[in-house]
Amino acid sequence: MNWFLFFWVVFKAILFSTGGFGPLPSLHTDFLANGWATETQFAEALSIGQITPGPNGLWVVSLCYLVAGIPGAVLSCIALLVPPLFVLFVQQCYNRIAHLPATQGLLDGVVLVIASFSIIVLMGMFQSSGLDALTVVIASVSAILAVTRRVSINLILLFAVVIGAVMG
Repeated sequence: MNWFLFFWVVFKAILFSTGGFGPLPSLHTDFLANGWATETQFAEALSIGQITPGPNGLWVVSLCYLVAGIPGAVLSCIALLVPPLFVLFVQQCYNRIAHLPATQGLLDGVVLVIASFSIIVLMGMFQSSGLDALTVVIASVSAILAVTRRVSINLILLFAVVIGAVMG
């Protein structure tokens, strides 16, 4: 087994996820594509993750142990620890430059880029699913309600799904 590639696949899945079961799709795709894991191993790792105490993300350690033994488990632990340590490092750096006007300008620019990417992705989703007036209305009303923060995001999503299912 190429241990560097193994670490990179696990690290990438963890780094670009939101924790818990976030790495599942990426790990599932990459582990199966490389022939490292089976569906049974994924099911076992997820089961172990559910019955053990602690954060949900620890199922990754179980999976990597089932796939690559102790070295896989150790590499997955390192991959789980690096992103939070990186965030702490970035926070320390940010605290030193937070008062500078350029810092706020940079953050404003990053927000604009992320918002632009989100709009591009949404437009692609709308176009691929058949853009219609109902979809535009649901998306617009949902966005306005989300921005005002007067209605819970969960309620917005629930009503959007119900309206879309009933009307469409």
